[in-house]
Amino acid sequence: MSVLAAIVGAEALVMAGVVVWLLLELLTNQQSSFETAAAIVVLAAIAAVFLAFVAVNLLRAQPWTRAATLTWQILQVVIAIGCFQGLVEPAGAGWYLLLSALACLLLLFTPPVVAATRRV
Repeated sequence: MSVLAAIVGAEALVMAGVVVWLLLELLTNQQSSFETAAAIVVLAAIAAVFLAFVAVNLLRAQPWTRAATLTWQILQVVIAIGCFQGLVEPAGAGWYLLLSALACLLLLFTPPVVAATRRV
């Protein structure tokens, strides 16, 4: 559980970095649609907070964290595929997304994690 929480926590930190980067881009570059760019920043911030919340609650072995983690990892795999196809830049980021998602997916279905997050 702690390894899984550490990976999800690292993903939360990366998302926080993405939020900072997006904010800098929003403030320093001309946007074709300021409202859309601001909405993307808000959504990224929500995702970062969500991941941090999930990581903390993984350590508390809350049952709902398996589903939340699974959903996020599936989204990461989809974005990684987009990186490999050239739809999302940079392409090298796809490897980080894919490897961390696969590691989380494997850990999610190990007997200790399933047992720890099972509803009683």
